[in-house]
Amino acid sequence: MRRCLSKLTPRQMGFTTSNSFLQVESRTITSTTSDRSLSSNAAQVDQTKHNPLSDMLVDSFGRFHTYLRISLTERCNLRCQYCMPSEGVELTPTPQLLSQSEIVRLAGLFVSSGVNKIRLTGGEPTVRKDIEEICMQLSSLKGLKNLAITTNGITLARKLPKLKECGLDSINISLDTLVPAKFEFLTRRKGHERVMQSIDSAIALGYNPVKVNCVVMRGLNDDEVCDFVELTRDKPINVRFIEFMPFDGNVWNVKKLVSYAEMMDKVVKRFPSIKRVQDHPTETAKNFTIDGHCGSVSFITSMTEHFCSGCNRLRLLADGNFKVCLFGPSEVSLRDPIRSGADDETLREIIGAAVKRKKAAHAGMLDIAKTANRPMIHIGG
Repeated sequence: MRRCLSKLTPRQMGFTTSNSFLQVESRTITSTTSDRSLSSNAAQVDQTKHNPLSDMLVDSFGRFHTYLRISLTERCNLRCQYCMPSEGVELTPTPQLLSQSEIVRLAGLFVSSGVNKIRLTGGEPTVRKDIEEICMQLSSLKGLKNLAITTNGITLARKLPKLKECGLDSINISLDTLVPAKFEFLTRRKGHERVMQSIDSAIALGYNPVKVNCVVMRGLNDDEVCDFVELTRDKPINVRFIEFMPFDGNVWNVKKLVSYAEMMDKVVKRFPSIKRVQDHPTETAKNFTIDGHCGSVSFITSMTEHFCSGCNRLRLLADGNFKVCLFGPSEVSLRDPIRSGADDETLREIIGAAVKRKKAAHAGMLDIAKTANRPMIHIGG
């Protein structure tokens, strides 16, 4: 298999070597990030000159939003502790969720205005019965370059061949432990073997990389970080370690948070050849390769090192609400205007106004924990 390994030196990556960890040179990183952000924003704004509709997707800080996450459902066949409160959540009645035609209409508006990537989320998107038809229609939108899905993998192996035929380009599979008994504890359901089967099925069907999302929580799965890295040795898997984030009902506590720095310290001790690769300005993850490994490793540092300056993501929730920031409580309904007969231009005005109100960055870590926000299963993964 093809291996794309970075040859960057630690100095080029903003790192200096220490006995146990790669220390970040904050001055270098800050300067590089600032310059990259300014360059990226300038390029994004310049891109809008070639599309008169795309100003809808540019916020007041010059960020051009080309990535739309669409939640297809609030329902899920797991009950993950960090996603859903133990008592469950009240689901939106089905008639109040976006229909297939409404999803496709709104997606078409976004794509015609500059969105080139759509990710389907949930709940669990594969439990929606018309997901194949939705994929088929979305993948046919002119200008869409990538149609992705984030799934828990429980039913994916069975549905994936058809989804690929319908235009599904890339896959993220959520898996927080490699231990079946622990999986049942974390998700409150059985199914570990089926998730592993889905990962192998995706690889067999040619998806490269298959991304595996792992939310790391102290005392639960932080002892498995290096075991997850081992998954990348012989398979084209990109393991993405995600810092534990607060949402309503998931009993977030800073003591449960395992920081990027702490995770990296574990990894570099066992895999000293780990190297940072050059990330795209809008990338949410810090990406790394390891000598001799077919796959790669990434860290999503939403809590300790936010990446708001390059954010190009927007969210359409299953109930039709539009959200411009994962951690921001502000939402605006697009479903209600559609059902009231709004034309496309009116919808564009509503979307554009919401995008313009997007803040430069989300609140600090502890402030986020105090801010009212919906459970993750309502927002969409």
